[in-house]
Amino acid sequence: MTHVRGRLWRDGTPQDDFEFSSISDYLATEGTVVWCDIYDPDHAILDDLARELGLNSWAVEDAIGDAERAKAVVYRTHTFFTVYGVITRDPFPTDLTESVLEMHRISGFVLPRGLITVRLSPCIDIDEVSRRFDELGGQEYGVGSLVHGLLDVVVDGHFDAVQALDDGIETLEDDLFSDTAPRKDFQRRTFRLRKDLVALRRAVLPMREVVATIQHRRQEAKIAVELDPLYADLYDHVQRASEWTESLRDMVTTVFETNLSLQDARLNTVMKKLTGWAAIVAVPTAITGFYGQNVDYPGINTVAGFVTSSAVIVIFVLALYWTFRRKDWL
Repeated sequence: MTHVRGRLWRDGTPQDDFEFSSISDYLATEGTVVWCDIYDPDHAILDDLARELGLNSWAVEDAIGDAERAKAVVYRTHTFFTVYGVITRDPFPTDLTESVLEMHRISGFVLPRGLITVRLSPCIDIDEVSRRFDELGGQEYGVGSLVHGLLDVVVDGHFDAVQALDDGIETLEDDLFSDTAPRKDFQRRTFRLRKDLVALRRAVLPMREVVATIQHRRQEAKIAVELDPLYADLYDHVQRASEWTESLRDMVTTVFETNLSLQDARLNTVMKKLTGWAAIVAVPTAITGFYGQNVDYPGINTVAGFVTSSAVIVIFVLALYWTFRRKDWL
C-alpha cells in the first residue's frame, strides 16, 4: 500500500495543510518549499504524478526498478537521483558468516521548489532527514537544504557501515596470527566480508557523482550559494568514505592471501617435522633390519653384538635429533 507524507513551508514558515492532491499548486507558488515522501509507491500513482509535474518517464521507471545503480541524471525541468542507504545489523554478528549490511534504495526528484522522494523500504530514517533540515535552518535556503539533509543521512550510514566492516577486519587480523583461534570458518568469514565490501563499494563510490551533479546544477534546483560550503563538506565525506572502502577491500584481500600463505607455511613446517622423524626412525629400522638377515655376520648370537647394534642405534638417533633440532626441523 502506498504511503504518502509531506511537509510544506511558505515564506520560511512551516504549514500544516499539506495535501498530496495539491502538490502541483504548491510547486507553482512563489516562496513555497515542498517535500513529499512516497513509500511503497503504486506505479499508477507515480505515473499520474509524473504527468502532473512533468517528470521524466524513464526516471519514474528507475525510481521503482528492482536493480538500479546509484546515479544522478539531469533533465530539463528537474534532477533525478538514486542512492542507497546502508544499515548495519545490530547487534553486530560476531561470527561474520552472514551479511552485516542491509541496503535500502531511495530516489529523489529535485524540483525548483520541491523534493519528491520515493522509497521502497521503511528502514530509512526520514524523521532524521527532517530534523537535520530544521537544524540547518532549511526554510531560509530552500529545497537545497532538503537534498543536503537526505544525502547527509545517507553518507553517515555509509560511514557507520565502513566502520563496522573495519572492526570486522580487525577481528580477522587478530585471529589470523592467533594460535588458539578456530581456523575452520576463517575463510568463510573473510569471504563474507569481501562480499559486503563489494556491495558497499557499489553504494559508496557513485555518491561522488551524485553530490557533484546536484551541487553543479544549483541554478536549476535553486540551491542557495550559502549551501556550497555544506555541499563541499558533504563531498569530502563521500570522498573519505570511498577511499576508506577501497583501503578496506585491499586489507581484506591481504588478509585472505596472508592466511593462504600461513597455511602453506604451516604445511611446510609439518612436512619438515614428519621428514625429520621419518629419518630418525629409518636408522633403527635399517640397523635392526640388517641384523635380521639370514646370513652369519660378526657378533651374531652374542651379547657384544647386541650391545654394539644398540649403541649404534642410540648414537645415530641422537646425532640426527640434534642435527634436526639445530636446523629447526623439529
